Amino acid sequence: MRRRLINSTLAVVLVVIAVFGVSLVIVETRTIGNSAQERLDSEALRLVSVVEARVLEREPLDDGVLAEQIGSDRFARIEIPGSPPIEVGQQPSGRVIRGSATGETGELVTVEESRATVTREVNRSLMIIAGVALLAVIAAVLLAVRQANRLASPLTDLAETAERLGSGDPRPRHKRYGVPELDRVADVLDASAERIARMLTAERRLAADASHQLRTPLTALSMRLEEISATDDPDTVKEEAHVALTQVERLTDVVERLLTNAKDARTESAVAFDLDEVVKQQIEEWRPAYRSAGRAIVCSGRRGMRAVGTPGAVAQVLASLIENSLMHGGGTVALRTRVTGNQAVVEVTDEGPGVPGDLGARIFERAISGRNSTGIGLAVARDLAEADGGRLELLQQQPAVFALFLSREACPREQDPERTVR
Repeated sequence: MRRRLINSTLAVVLVVIAVFGVSLVIVETRTIGNSAQERLDSEALRLVSVVEARVLEREPLDDGVLAEQIGSDRFARIEIPGSPPIEVGQQPSGRVIRGSATGETGELVTVEESRATVTREVNRSLMIIAGVALLAVIAAVLLAVRQANRLASPLTDLAETAERLGSGDPRPRHKRYGVPELDRVADVLDASAERIARMLTAERRLAADASHQLRTPLTALSMRLEEISATDDPDTVKEEAHVALTQVERLTDVVERLLTNAKDARTESAVAFDLDEVVKQQIEEWRPAYRSAGRAIVCSGRRGMRAVGTPGAVAQVLASLIENSLMHGGGTVALRTRVTGNQAVVEVTDEGPGVPGDLGARIFERAISGRNSTGIGLAVARDLAEADGGRLELLQQQPAVFALFLSREACPREQDPERTVR
């Protein structure tokens, strides 16, 4: 592109120089020739007047006086009727320019000059014109190079930006060049980079969320299969197999939810469900793990509540809280259900050291963890709760008390007395 711009600019300048330069040379040559002819005619008139005056006064014609009337490089011939011709200067050889004048008494004066003098003047003018043309060409080349760089460099930058986008680097450059068309391309590339960055972020987040949400059901399923492989009691095998099938169904629900949210995060699937069933299912699911760790998991509070939400998502939130207590807490883990206003609340607490004071509400941020963990679980749990119109809060740091708030559906089966299930 640079070469094309330089060549096109240089071609335009050369055409202009050719058109106007040739015309200027022709005009300058004629002007110099006419000027030389006028000088000779003027000198011939001046010389004939001097000769005529001396003839009328009958004074002798002095070569020195006549030579003063013409240039040193010119030749003059004076013809007076009845007298021999008088020559002043050296007659030039070759082609000459000639000027003549005639007096009133018949005197004839002829002044000659070599055409080489005119040719030298013409050549001098041609050299000046050529020098100006050369300067014009140099200036045009420099201007063309500058303009080519101004246009080509942004295109190179835009090509590099497009290449970076193709190689997986979606950072926008926010660089503009002062050329509307190129700035428009840069705007489009930056907008595309931002969209690609959002898509990559969403994909990475989906992958992290999927890994974390699938880990818990898979762990529970693995524990049930271990129970089945370690026993010969048909009833135990049947019970554990039933629980394992429940885990498979939950795993399927998690996968479907992930895929649904990936396609359209606004999809609503909240329904009224029995909160006791979800809490009971989670306690049964995690009791073997707590028993293996020498700890207990219990539940208490109001019974028979119906909440509005997605059962699978609520189960996943509770599983994240229970797993968090298993990994980072201590002692007995208690799930307590209660009512506040028109909301059903499930609290999860344990007897461990709680949440470090420097974390506080930041515990729900991604990659924030008080221990050596991914820091994704609580963030995913909060997102799941908010997607169902609920919320997940840290009510107390030491000991840690997490509370899941859900919209409540009034149910006549609700029982106020507190109960504890181990």
